[in-house]
Amino acid sequence: MTQLTTSVTGRVAGSRLRADIDAAVSSLRARTAMVPEIGIILGTGLGALVRSVSAETEVAYAEIPHFPESTVEGHAGELVFGRLSGKAVVAMSGRVHLYEGYTAQQVTFPVRVMRALGARILIISNAVGGMNPLYKAGELFLAVDHINLMGANPLIGPNDDSLGPRFPDMSEPYDRELAQLAERVAREERIPLQKGVFVGVTGPNLETRAEYRFLRAIGADVVGMSLIPENLVAVHAGMRCLALAVVTDICLPDALHPANLDDILKVAAIAEPNLTRLVERLVAAL
Repeated sequence: MTQLTTSVTGRVAGSRLRADIDAAVSSLRARTAMVPEIGIILGTGLGALVRSVSAETEVAYAEIPHFPESTVEGHAGELVFGRLSGKAVVAMSGRVHLYEGYTAQQVTFPVRVMRALGARILIISNAVGGMNPLYKAGELFLAVDHINLMGANPLIGPNDDSLGPRFPDMSEPYDRELAQLAERVAREERIPLQKGVFVGVTGPNLETRAEYRFLRAIGADVVGMSLIPENLVAVHAGMRCLALAVVTDICLPDALHPANLDDILKVAAIAEPNLTRLVERLVAAL
């Protein structure tokens, strides 16, 4: 009886998520018939990239059923449908985070919706702290792997097999072909592009000196408060994922200086033209 009850509960939970996705998609389909090829998530201070999209439809998160609303400065909170370098895209102008009080499932709900709308590729951008001593503030970073220290996983709980497998493989969380394309485009555009391992933490506080030493010791090059939940759901849903970031501050424990959001946003704004150029060229080559 217990096994039967668990099975039924799982189906109900899975059906509820599917119903929420369907409700959001239905609402958006009433506004646009566009079928996006690519989904894009724009992180802290990186919203200007959306101006490169020839927008056809813009929808505030608050108007989409079950969509979480961003509460952080630098996140506009709109879903933008349009064309970028000739490709149909749907872009999240702003995202939500675990530290805002949302669950991992809520944080990643927009990825579920973008996949249901038709997107097969997900490009994620965010701001990160650089722990590798070879990195400089304002450089772009390409994630080739990650370490999840966020204490949360959006795949915990009953699995809906129609959305993805119970145990998704993570041997290639970030698509190698997309990463190689990003590196080639960066070389052609003469844009410095670091690559390495991202470690995700919950935040919202920045790390202590001891924590930076620990994160660096376990193999991480940069640290941030997003990316991993969205990547996990993208992989679960069978999407190809590319993650690009701006190194907005340098976090060397023996030369640590106080950081604040204004400084982070300023560095992101300076680096954004390079990110925009890289993404435009990359999307054109897909």
